[in-house]
This record gives sequence, structure tokens and C-alpha cells, in this order.
Amino acid sequence: MSDLTLERSSQSPSAQPKPEHRRPRFAGRTRRDFWVFLAFALPNLVLIGVFTYRPLFTNLQYSFLDWTLGSKTARNIGLDNYVTFFTSDDAPRVLGTTGLFTVLTVGLSMVLGILVALALNAKVRGTTFARSAVFAPYVLSGVGVGLVWMFIFDPGYGALSWVLRSFGAKSPEWFNNPQLALTMVIIVYVWKNLGYCAVVYLAGLQSLPNDVMEAASLDGAGPVRRFLSISLPLLSPTTFFLLITTIISSLQAFDLIRIMTPLGNGTSTLIYEAYLQAFGAYNRAGYSASISVVLFVILLVITVVQIRFVEKKVHYA
Repeated sequence: MSDLTLERSSQSPSAQPKPEHRRPRFAGRTRRDFWVFLAFALPNLVLIGVFTYRPLFTNLQYSFLDWTLGSKTARNIGLDNYVTFFTSDDAPRVLGTTGLFTVLTVGLSMVLGILVALALNAKVRGTTFARSAVFAPYVLSGVGVGLVWMFIFDPGYGALSWVLRSFGAKSPEWFNNPQLALTMVIIVYVWKNLGYCAVVYLAGLQSLPNDVMEAASLDGAGPVRRFLSISLPLLSPTTFFLLITTIISSLQAFDLIRIMTPLGNGTSTLIYEAYLQAFGAYNRAGYSASISVVLFVILLVITVVQIRFVEKKVHYA
């Protein structure tokens, strides 16, 4: 009996485990941080919702309507606008022009951009002025650039025709030939956006580790070998970033096409075809909205594919 009594008395209240006190879900500091976050983020979220997502869903709604721009009445026709687009002769022409324009502008801008960046990365006098000169066209107005290059390409009194006549050649009809018109717009677009790719690649080149380059040079690797085996793989994050941004920018190119080829003669990309259908002679706002939705879906698919698959090839140091 005494042993049992002693065992019970040894279990004092202080030896028993204390109940766990759960921290309130929203403590004072957490609640204050939440309201600070909401105060900073809410205006941006409201602006994004009003000026990005609301027009997006409104355009999707318009794509199901037979609606003439300016009319107060519209008729719901379901998917007829999409069926009309994909079964007409416009779809292969517009999609082909969009694909060709995007591939050539993105490819040329990135290839020429990295070559220009390599030249600008050289430690010689005058590189600061050269970098400013290369980047300057990117920040210029697309309307102004288009007007200047229209004068250059004009077959009658343009600067290019004067140079060709000096060599006894005749200037081609850039504006009347659909193939030449597309070539002309691609040249101007690449010239305008080359500085963006060059500056981004230049920043990537300047962030490469010098010790790796010096070690490769001591091992006997030449400039070309160092570029292909070291610089180019280490620049994969920069290349991936430029690939996404330039593809999105090229698919939405509008100002140069509008100024240099107002009728879209051979240069009707998806975004410009949507403009012509809504604000040109057709006034088919519903049909134009369906083309815009097709462009949005293409942009979404390309971005998802790049992030899902292409990013796996990117090497982050």
C-alpha cells in the first residue's frame, strides 16, 4: 500500500505535459502585414482586372456575335465566326504570313543581336557611343520609324532608289509586290528591335565569370571555341528570356505594318487582319474579335510550351 501511495504522489501537477497553445491564425503582426500587402497590391490588381482581364473576356463575348462596328444591335451566332475564319482562304494566308514574319524577325533579331553584343563587349574606345547608337532605334516611335523608312524604300524618290540608280539598277516595287512588302517590313522591324536583343545579350556577356574564360584561354581554346562551348551555354537564361519576349512582341507587331503597308498587301498578320476586319472596309467587329481570340490562344500555347519544355534546356549557374 505504501509503495502505491508513493508512486501516486510522485506524479505532481508540474510533471504533467502542458497543453499546446496554438498561435492565432492572424496574429497582430501577421494581420498588419496582410493589410499593408493589400494596400500596395490592391490598386495594381484592380488596374490589371479592369484594363487586362475585363477587355479579354469582353472580346471573347464579342467573338460569338454577328456585330457591325457602331451598330446598337448584335446577333448571337455561336462559333460561326471561328468556322468562317478557319474555312476561308484568309486563314492559310494570315497564319502563314504571321508565322513567317515571327520566325524571321525573332531569328534575325536574336542572331544579329548576339553578334552585335559581342562587338560591343570589346574593350575599345567608343563603345559607349556605339551602345547608345545601337539601342536608340528601339526607343523611337514606330510611326516615325515607319515614315522614315517609307521614304527610303520609295521606288520613285527614295534614298534607296537613288543609290541603286547610281549603280545603274532599278529600284523594285516594294509596296506593290506582296513578297517584297513583307520583306521590307521585316527589315525595318529587325533594324528597330536589334538594339533590344543586343543590349540584353551584352548584359549577359558581362555577367559571365572571367575565371572560366581565362582558364579556357590557358587551355588553348580560341575565341570561337570559348563562345560556342562556354559563353553560349551560360547565356541560355538570356536566350530563353529573349525568345519569349521577342516572340510575343513580333506576334503583336502593328505600328510598322500599319504605317508602311496600310492595306496589308502581303503583310496581314493576325493582329493586323483583326484591325482591318473591324476598322477597315468590312466593319465586322465580331469576326475581328474571333481573330483576336485565335491570336491570344496562339500566344498562350507558345508561352506554356516554352515554359514547360524549353526552360528544361536552360542552364542556370
